[in-house]
Amino acid sequence: MKSIFPLFVIFLFAFACQEKEAEESNSTYPNIVFIFTDDLGYGDIGAFGATDIKTPNIDRIANEGIKFTSFLSASPVCSPSRAGLLTGRMPQRMGINAVFFPDSFTGMDPEEITFAEILKEKGYQTAAVGKWHLGHMERFLPLNQGFDQYFGIPYSNDMRSVVYMRGNEVEEFEVDQTYTTQKYTEEALSFIDQASDSPFLLYVAHNQPHVPIYASPDFQGISNRGLYGDVIQEIDWSVGQILKKLEEKGILENTLIVFSSDNGPWLVMEDHGGSAGELREGKQFTFEGGVRVPTVAMWKGKIEAGQVYEEMATQMDWFPTFCKIVGAEIPTDREIDGKDLSAVLFENGNREEDTFLYYMLSDQRGYREGDWKIKRPYQGYEGSGGMKAVAAHDTLLFNLKNDPGETTNLAKENPEKLAQMMRAMDLAVKQLGPLPPSKVVGTAQDNSHFEYLDKKHQGLGNK
Repeated sequence: MKSIFPLFVIFLFAFACQEKEAEESNSTYPNIVFIFTDDLGYGDIGAFGATDIKTPNIDRIANEGIKFTSFLSASPVCSPSRAGLLTGRMPQRMGINAVFFPDSFTGMDPEEITFAEILKEKGYQTAAVGKWHLGHMERFLPLNQGFDQYFGIPYSNDMRSVVYMRGNEVEEFEVDQTYTTQKYTEEALSFIDQASDSPFLLYVAHNQPHVPIYASPDFQGISNRGLYGDVIQEIDWSVGQILKKLEEKGILENTLIVFSSDNGPWLVMEDHGGSAGELREGKQFTFEGGVRVPTVAMWKGKIEAGQVYEEMATQMDWFPTFCKIVGAEIPTDREIDGKDLSAVLFENGNREEDTFLYYMLSDQRGYREGDWKIKRPYQGYEGSGGMKAVAAHDTLLFNLKNDPGETTNLAKENPEKLAQMMRAMDLAVKQLGPLPPSKVVGTAQDNSHFEYLDKKHQGLGNK
C-alpha cells in the first residue's frame, strides 16, 4: 500500500492540474453570436446607407467594431450560401448548387465539418435558432452538424408545410409567422441565460426578410419603408435584445458578435424585396447586388471600434477565423476555401488572398481579383419563375473600387487586363478539379413564393 499511495496522489494531482488547465483555457475562449438574415439587401441597413429604415443596434455593432464594405456570400441563393458559411468551403465542392425543398431527400452531407463541430470539441455549448435550409431529414438537421440544440423553421418560410422544430421533432404544425422574429429572439435569450457560464456558440438565422414578410403588431407601421422596413426594424430590435442580454450577463466584452445576410435582396418581390443600394441586381445573380452582403462584427476590447474594411472578404472566412480564435486545427483532409480574418479583425491587417469565383447554381459566371471583376457572357433572362428579367450581355470587366455599381464595362478599353483576367479565371476553375454532381433538391417545384407575389398584386398579400 505504501508504494501505491504516492502514485495515486501523483495521479490525482496531475488530473487536477489538467482539469484546471482545461478550465482556464475554456475561460479564455470568447462566446460567438452569429446573426444571419435571409435576403437582406446591401441598402437596407443604416450603416450601409439606408435612410428610411432605422437600425441603431446593427449600426452599433459597426460603430463599436468593424464594417465590411466588400463582403461576399458564397452564393446568391440560400442553401449554398449557408453551406459555405458553416463549412468554410465552396458549396460546389459539396454538390450544393441550388435550394433544398420540403420534399427533398438530400441535404448537406453529415461528413462535412461545421464550425459548430469545431467549437463543440473545444467545450462550447452550441445552439442554432431559426432557418436551417440544409436538409430537413433527421440525418441532415443541426443536431447532426455540431449543434446541441435547435429550434426553428427548417427551410424557407414561403415553402409548404412550414413548421417549428425543436431538436429533431416537430413542435408546432401551425406557425403564426407574425411572431417568428419574436419567437426566435426569446429562444436566443433563453439559450444565453442557460449557457452563459461557459463558452457558447449561438447561431441565429432569421427567416425574415424572405417573403412572405411579417412584422409583429408592435412593429407594424413604424418605418418609412412600409412593411419591409418594419420587418428590418424588428430584426434590429432583436439584435438589441441580444446585446442587452449579453450586457446583463456581464459577458458582452467576451463575445464576438457577427451580423450578416445569406445573399442579396429578392428584387422581383418589389417593395417586399429590399434594396441593393448602389449595387447592381440582387438575389439569384452574380452581380454585386446578389452576392455582396452587409456585414458587421464587434468584440469589445479586441476589435478596434470604428474600423471599415474595404477589401474583399467572404462568408467562408468565418470557419478558419473561428478555428484560429480557439486554437483549433483547420481540417487538412478537405479543401477549405475561407481565409482566416484574424489579422483583419485584430491587427488592422489584410486578408491573405483577394480572389473569388462567382457561381450561380453550377454555372461559373465570374471572377474577382483585387479590385477587378470579370463576368462571362450571359444570354439574358426574360423573367418569371421568381426571377427578375436581366438583359443579355457580352463579357464584362469592371473595376469595383471605382465602380461598385458595375455600370461601366471596361473590356474594350483594357484588352490586356481582360485577357489576363480570363486566363486567371479559367485557371482558378481548373484548379478546383472535378466537382460532384448537384444534389437532387426536390421532386417538384415549390411555387409558394410565386403564389405570394400573385396575391400581393391582387391586394391579398400580407398587410
